Amino acid sequence: MNTNAQNTKRKKFRWIIALLITLLIIMFFISLRTGVIQISPGEVLQTLLNNGTDRQELVLFDFRLPGIVLALLIGAGLAVSGVILQGVTQNELADPGILGINTGAGLAVVLFLFFFRDSFDQASSLSIFMMPIFALIGAMGAALLIYVLAWKKGVNPIRLILVGIGVNAGFSAFLVIFQLQMDPQDFRQATVWLSGDIWNANWTFVLALLPWILILIPIALHKANALNVLNLGDVVASGLGSNVERERRLLLFIAVALAGASVAAGGGIAFLGLVVPHIARKIIGPLHQYIIPISTLIGALLLMAADTIGKNILAPTEIPVGIIVSILSAPYFIYLLMKTK
Repeated sequence: MNTNAQNTKRKKFRWIIALLITLLIIMFFISLRTGVIQISPGEVLQTLLNNGTDRQELVLFDFRLPGIVLALLIGAGLAVSGVILQGVTQNELADPGILGINTGAGLAVVLFLFFFRDSFDQASSLSIFMMPIFALIGAMGAALLIYVLAWKKGVNPIRLILVGIGVNAGFSAFLVIFQLQMDPQDFRQATVWLSGDIWNANWTFVLALLPWILILIPIALHKANALNVLNLGDVVASGLGSNVERERRLLLFIAVALAGASVAAGGGIAFLGLVVPHIARKIIGPLHQYIIPISTLIGALLLMAADTIGKNILAPTEIPVGIIVSILSAPYFIYLLMKTK
């Protein structure tokens, strides 16, 4: 790429980032002011500046803001996880949900909530911080199983996808079997959460998820060149001096950790990690140093918008955010399937 083309690409990238940040700010204020209790834009600003009424401060700071921030973090985490998985597998239809990583994390969290229900009720703050760890264990277990089963003198990306689909089906079956052992109320709650629901949104959950996102996404951005090389194929990547298996394992760990922590906070939100990287590639091209930041912002924007729609379209009844994301993303997913050779 010549110097003029690089400068044009960087300029386009900066404009896209500025546009997405602007849209995020607009959507952020729309989310803050909409709900069962309506608050005008002026009152939102006054409340954020500590000049609102006690009622407005309660609504914004204790109910709406934690959910909005969680949606931003979860959307960013799932989007970047999808970018990494599509780069590592060299398959544009890969995402944490399809590969079974979300299901493994969800199974681990459901098991944790079931077996440690008493301690969860008595020490909720501690349990909230433990949930991302259990989700990570479940996601890592799923990823390790996929990696081992896909190994045959190295890991072939196509085998990785096929094994992931099979593991996803197996974990889904275990989830159903386990849910049948629950009482009806627990079964209903687990079903809603697994469909994707930013449940129990509070600042403790935000603090539990925040370190995972703030640490792992910059590491993913640092490994952008490794993803670019892996996309050239294993033979070419090895020829360029890349340790393919080591890089693949590290990138898989980052993707799995991001997906596991996000699932712990938002349940099994499908399609977001699949669709967002495609949108980013269409906007900016194939280089991951551009795709990762744009996907981070698009994922955060999409999930915050879906969460706002789900909470308001049939208010006071709330629709799980995962269902809204699926409705918005399913047509694009079908388009991708028809387009993929």
